[in-house]
Amino acid sequence: MKTYRIATIPGDGIGKEVVPAGAQVLEALAKTTKSFAFEFENFDWGGDYYRKHGVMMPADGLDAIRDKDAILFGSAGDPDIPDHITLWGLRLKICQGFDQYANVRPTRILPGIDGPLKRCKPEDLNWVIVRENSEGEYSGVGGRVHQGHPLEAATDVSILTRAGVERIMRFAFRLAQSRPRKLLTVITKSNAQRHAMVMWDEIALEVSKEFPDVKWDKELVDASTARMINRPATLDTIVATNLHADILSDLAAALAGSLGIAPTGNIDPERRFPSMFEPIHGSAFDIMGKGLANPVGTFWSVVMLLEHLGEVDAAKRVMQAVEAVTADKSLHTGDLGGTATTAQVTAAVCAFIERAAVPAANAA
Repeated sequence: MKTYRIATIPGDGIGKEVVPAGAQVLEALAKTTKSFAFEFENFDWGGDYYRKHGVMMPADGLDAIRDKDAILFGSAGDPDIPDHITLWGLRLKICQGFDQYANVRPTRILPGIDGPLKRCKPEDLNWVIVRENSEGEYSGVGGRVHQGHPLEAATDVSILTRAGVERIMRFAFRLAQSRPRKLLTVITKSNAQRHAMVMWDEIALEVSKEFPDVKWDKELVDASTARMINRPATLDTIVATNLHADILSDLAAALAGSLGIAPTGNIDPERRFPSMFEPIHGSAFDIMGKGLANPVGTFWSVVMLLEHLGEVDAAKRVMQAVEAVTADKSLHTGDLGGTATTAQVTAAVCAFIERAAVPAANAA
C-alpha cells in the first residue's frame, strides 16, 4: 500500500476549519481502498505563529515540508497583521521557495449552483486559468525611499524573464492540448506595457509553433473581463501573468457562483518539490469559528491534489461526491444562499464517498 505524506497548513481564519475538513475527506477516501493511505503532519504557521515568534513560519520551515508528497493549505491573512507580511511570510514563501511556478485554477458551474450570468449555460463556463506564479508583478523587487517626506517614492517592479515566460507558456499550451477543445487564450497588456508584455506576446507566438493542434488567440486583460461575462463560451484555457490571473480568477469564481467553491494548485511541474493545493477564498475572519465556511473549494483542491499524485480514479470519486452535494440545495452554505454548516457539507461528502465505494467493493 502506498502511503502519501501530506503537510496540512491551515493558516489563518477559516483555513483552520476547511483544511481539517479536507483531511477528513481524504481519510474517508482512504478507508474505501487498500491501494493507498495518507499520513498527515500539521503545521501551525500563520498569524497566531507570528504573534508568538515574529514570523509567519520558521526560517527553516521549507525543510520541514520538503519531503512531503503534497501540501494542503488553508489561507493567509489576519486583520491585525499587514497583508504583505502574511502573504510574503507564508504562502509566497512556500510558492517561491519550492518554485511552484504554475498556478492552476479550474472554474466551472457545479450542479445545483446558480451563477450570476443567467444566460450562461454550465457548458459555456468551463475554464482553466493558468497563472504565472513565480515572477511578474509579484517578483518582490522594489523599495521605498524618503519615507514620510514630500519626496517619498515607492516602486514595485514587474519582472518577466524569457525562461519564466517560456515555461509557463509551454505548460499552458500542453494543458490546452490535453483538453477537448484544444483552445488557449493568452492574456496580455502589451498595448500599454511595451517591454515585458511585448516579450510575453513574442514568446507566446514562438511557443505556439510547438503546438500546431492548439488554437490560440490573444486578448488584452481589460477586454478579457468583458469577454468572460459576455462571451464565456469562447474561452477554455487561459494563461496570464501573476497579477492579471490573480484578478481574473476571482472574477471567474464569482461568475461560477462563489469564491467559496474555487480551488487552486500551486504546481511544480518538474516535481522537484511538493506542490501545494488550496481554496482561493481567503481567511474570511468575519465568519471564522462559526462553522459557516464553505469547504467545497478545499474539497475541489483535494481533487487536484489527488490528480497530481496520480490517483485519477480517486479524484473522480471525490469530484462526484462534491457534485452530488452541491446539487442538493439543502447543503448549500451561506455564500450560496443556504444555511448548511461546514460540518454538514463535510459529512455529506464523506458519506457519499463511503456509499459509492460499497457497490464497487461488491462488484469486485
